[in-house]
Amino acid sequence: MSRVRDGGADASPTKHRALLAAIVTLIVTISAAIYAGTATGNGARTRTALPDGRPAYGAAPASAGTWVGAWYAAPSEAEPGTAVTGLANRSVRNVLHASVGGTGARVTLSNLYGSAPLTVTHATVALAAGPGTAAAREGTLRPLTFAGSPRVTVPAGGQVTSDSAALAVPRGADVLVTTYSPTTAGPVTYHRVARQTSYLAAGDRAGDTSGLAYTVRTPFWRYVTALDVQSHEARGTVVALGDSITDGFASTMDANRRWPDVFAARLRAAAQAGDPDAPRYSVVNAGISGNRVLTSRGGRPADNPSALSRFSRDVLGRPNVKAVVIALGVNDVLNSPRLADRDKLLAGLRTLVAQAHARGIKVVGSTITPFGGYVRYTDAREEMRQQVNAEIRAGRVYDAVVDFDKVLRDPYDPRRLRAEYDSGDHVHPDDDGYARMGSALDPADLKGSVPVRL
Repeated sequence: MSRVRDGGADASPTKHRALLAAIVTLIVTISAAIYAGTATGNGARTRTALPDGRPAYGAAPASAGTWVGAWYAAPSEAEPGTAVTGLANRSVRNVLHASVGGTGARVTLSNLYGSAPLTVTHATVALAAGPGTAAAREGTLRPLTFAGSPRVTVPAGGQVTSDSAALAVPRGADVLVTTYSPTTAGPVTYHRVARQTSYLAAGDRAGDTSGLAYTVRTPFWRYVTALDVQSHEARGTVVALGDSITDGFASTMDANRRWPDVFAARLRAAAQAGDPDAPRYSVVNAGISGNRVLTSRGGRPADNPSALSRFSRDVLGRPNVKAVVIALGVNDVLNSPRLADRDKLLAGLRTLVAQAHARGIKVVGSTITPFGGYVRYTDAREEMRQQVNAEIRAGRVYDAVVDFDKVLRDPYDPRRLRAEYDSGDHVHPDDDGYARMGSALDPADLKGSVPVRL
């Protein structure tokens, strides 16, 4: 009796392999279809194209890369004069400078200082048509959604993050994030020292690509606190945590010459040059002018919250944080009620380090920069600054040290800034000083997460 060659237990190995290959192909096809509709990292469902082939307004493809911070502005305080009406029936077009590129974008809106829920009925994101304009680049305007809806209510004291918009953001691009709210909700949460011009328009102009309606120029960032991107360029985020010197006070408006901007450009250049030792990180700026390690200002919630109280939100809450650069302490020294509070300041800095280490984050810390000639300078405060810097340089505070004091001080009078780095008030650097700071950081110090030995 002849054996059956096709099918059954006696089928040939070749036939088995062909059948198995067909089954695997079917499984892969079905899995790909399912994966294309599953949630991305922020929970938004993905649809890569409309039936006519145009890219859909929604989440970027799930394979678009790693979520990193491209821009950040810590909410600093409640905007004066907005307690009753907020910015009802006005469109707020914020201009944000992206430190890294990506294939998808999401934004965070904050109502931290609001006493009532903030209802946003229309929000968009786009690339700016150029520097110094509220106009959007043609073809880049995307509506923002929140859990699939164009409308979102941000609770008083809270924040919300948008779904991922399918927008390609080039490195170094200016990004326009526009919000419109028809209702009165104040005070407005804002970042006071932006050093960047943004815009206001009457009525709902969030969908305008032209900048003609945006007749009011403003030096603040309002509501928007974060821009994250899905990036192939960066594998993690570096947060610069500091005060007005990190915030870029006295730097040239609309020029992105804060020291974190300079350092971000260095990392981008090293990555583009193919330097294998350069960390592939984005850089975000969590500076607040006047910020202190230990003390917040008044209010509930507090205006200008201390570094200790905001560390969880402004550092640990950023996406994929690998390292933090802490440049704080000058305001604690200048405002210390007792000039012997050196140990409390050092304990506060070490607490920040411990919180970072608990999350495996490397900490680079700065020495406190000179303020000789400033109106609040005293010899006792200078002595306290020197004592804190001695502990920092000895390696008893941070994992690694960037000596901003050394690179900025006058070699003939170390109590003061060098004249060519002094903005004129004897405490804040000018553009050249910020460039020197951004050049002093060693990218290699960002790698690893070895805890400091105290």
